Amino acid sequence: MDVQSIGESAGIVWRTLAGEHRKWSYNELKKATGLPDRNLNAAIGWLAREGKLSIEDSHAGEQNVLYIELNYYIG
Repeated sequence: MDVQSIGESAGIVWRTLAGEHRKWSYNELKKATGLPDRNLNAAIGWLAREGKLSIEDSHAGEQNVLYIELNYYIG
């Protein structure tokens, strides 16, 4: 994995999130993008570092759930 492939994965994640403005679980995003965990995690890190994602870690019953949402700034 190199910077180019991480950037390409970040683009895939960005376009997926921009298509539907809502919270996504990690597994939903993985299924929608078709990216393996390693690429998806790197892409999430890239976009989070750029301030383009909101990430919420919560508990649903006994499961730990990660929600990811695109940050939209209008103005």
